[in-house]
Amino acid sequence: MDRKIASHILLHKMDVKKSLFDNLQNFFGFDNFKGDQESIITNILEGNNTFVIMPTGGGKSICYQLPALMSEGTAIVISPLIALMKNQVDQLRAFGGNDSIAHFLNSSLNKSEITQVKSDLLSGQTKLLYVAPESLAKQDNIEFLNLIKISFVAVDEAHCISEWGHDFRPEYRKIKQVIAGLGNNIPIIALTATATPKVQQDIMKNLGMTEATLFKSSFNRPNLFYEIRPKRDIKKEIIKYIKSNPGKSGIIYCLSRKKVEEVAEALNLNGISALPYHAGLEPKIRAETQDKFLMEDAEVIVATIAFGMGIDKPDVRFVIHHDVPKSMEGYYQETGRAGRDGGEGVCIAFYSQKDVDKLAKFMKDKPVSEREIGTQILKEVIDYAESGVCRRKQILHYFGENFNETGCNCMCDNCKKPKKQFDAEVQLSTLLKFIEKTEEKFDDAHLLNVFLGLETAQTIAYEHSKVPEFGIGKEEGELLWKSVIRQAVLNNYLFKDIDNYGLLKLTKQGRDFIVNPYSLKFILNEPIGDGVEDDEDDAKHGTGALDTHLLQLLKDLRKKIAKQKSVPPFVVFQDPSLEEMCTHYPITMEELRQISGVGSGKAMKFGTPFIELIKKYVEDNDIERPIDLIIKTQANKSQMKVSIIQNIDRQIGLEDIADSKGITYEEILKEVESIVNSGTKLNLNYFIDEVIDDDRQDEVFDYFRAAESDSIDDALNELGETDYTREEIQLMRIKFMSELGN
Repeated sequence: MDRKIASHILLHKMDVKKSLFDNLQNFFGFDNFKGDQESIITNILEGNNTFVIMPTGGGKSICYQLPALMSEGTAIVISPLIALMKNQVDQLRAFGGNDSIAHFLNSSLNKSEITQVKSDLLSGQTKLLYVAPESLAKQDNIEFLNLIKISFVAVDEAHCISEWGHDFRPEYRKIKQVIAGLGNNIPIIALTATATPKVQQDIMKNLGMTEATLFKSSFNRPNLFYEIRPKRDIKKEIIKYIKSNPGKSGIIYCLSRKKVEEVAEALNLNGISALPYHAGLEPKIRAETQDKFLMEDAEVIVATIAFGMGIDKPDVRFVIHHDVPKSMEGYYQETGRAGRDGGEGVCIAFYSQKDVDKLAKFMKDKPVSEREIGTQILKEVIDYAESGVCRRKQILHYFGENFNETGCNCMCDNCKKPKKQFDAEVQLSTLLKFIEKTEEKFDDAHLLNVFLGLETAQTIAYEHSKVPEFGIGKEEGELLWKSVIRQAVLNNYLFKDIDNYGLLKLTKQGRDFIVNPYSLKFILNEPIGDGVEDDEDDAKHGTGALDTHLLQLLKDLRKKIAKQKSVPPFVVFQDPSLEEMCTHYPITMEELRQISGVGSGKAMKFGTPFIELIKKYVEDNDIERPIDLIIKTQANKSQMKVSIIQNIDRQIGLEDIADSKGITYEEILKEVESIVNSGTKLNLNYFIDEVIDDDRQDEVFDYFRAAESDSIDDALNELGETDYTREEIQLMRIKFMSELGN
């Protein structure tokens, strides 16, 4: 009898397993589960509370979608973003071939659409209902949901429930209370792609599921390449990268809506199909933008952090952070949108102290507790960016996972370049002993101040300016001691007590080291942006170093053409324009027009022999030209120039034009000169004739005709500062360049 019962139970389990695989194959078209998916789904089907921590791209959605399809009733999926809901519902309907199988209920629906959703729910046709936490908490929705059978509740992006999570949403705190009002013993599944140990505790406590079965996958995404770059010439860097990777989809994250619009415009001006995405846009436009990206009608999305949560685009090949990320959780989740298909995923973040200062400034007006949390979260980002240690090791350590950096396989900038190491036994021992002596009561900033010998209010108050360790590391410097403290934490000699102001505490390994120290090496941090490339390499690749040999050839050509045209050389092209040609190597008329001080007029009049010379020079010397060449400027600057030209054509005075544009007279002269130097002919006689008499005009004109340079200072010295003002000379120089050069 016992054998028959055991056989029946085993057979039952096999049937369930077969059903699970059949549903996976029939509905989603997959042959196998990924990672813990099968165990998670089985746990949910058995009615257990389940907590899933799985990195982006790991397949979290199937963990609640499949059991919802297999269970009686409707699964409620709590999701923070309308864009995420729409994307998931569209996919489920496409898989199932049935529009009633999944719905969302949020503010984007009109009354008739809401009525249809409720009708489908009451008929039992809908297996998944996506709701925002705000919608879930509405009394009329709670009353309606009590009319239907709920299979379970899935809380997606569950990190939003924690103040230590990167997207804290107060509405998530109310979820437990709402679920309790929907019925007894409704199973809960919480899912997140980013959760530190602290955030994990918060999620389970706030959802009342401390007994939940925890499924935690590795946070390692081996196909992602992580890189930090100094924030210099950022638009140029971004455009150069995208043009070096044609046909690849990518996301660029910015912290402000204004910057999103600005960067998207710059990309489009430079021939890159890009769309902006932020909360200030109409919901319809945001939905259209998302669809265009998914359908590959847009190559790049420039967005605030709102974009991408749950967006199932597997072939995003790069994620660029234009600004310093606010948190490691946010950074990890946003970079996680790259390479979800297991293919290439490049993650570049631009870092500057100015960005850090800006984020710190935002926190000043917040409540004390919120400010303290925010400061600690931001400090982790700073430590990550400034450290010379394997990026992957740092990311995984942040999420409570140990990683041997030899497994990185050069998939981060720090592991790719040779590392500077130093013997750290003495410094580590000093650090750990001092923490022990001071009873583990201080954070890394205070310890650094002590070792560097900096007298602060805190070092003086605790009389640490009198201890033997004060100033012990002054000669070795800040970079080395930051490296020691950071790597003491990363290598588990210390741990950071985030519940207690980020104080550094000794681990068992740290205490053992104090008793039995041993030789070890740490990696030395390098200041970001201090690396200087070889000049010769710069010249060859056109990355900014001036090609002096080409410059001389161009000057000789300019002199020859100037003689033929009977004009001074500076009328043809000015020195700054020639110098720019020697760093960007323009070989087409379009490229030449983008050189500062050239423009269409000058390019047409003088350009052909110059681009022929440059083209031959590039071929003869096997020069690899910079792909991005010249970054075209924003359209609004062009609009200003067009407006000035139109006003001059109408013979409006320069002072009046300046007033209408909200700029000074000196600034309008600069704008007019820039227009003329770029090759546009302007007739300013109507204005000049009123302020300078004919004889004096002729004198200045004759001076410039014979001059070797267009310097205003030289002209004033020659013509006499008592007879002419700087503005008069500048006006005549504009007239001279316009009439002879354009």
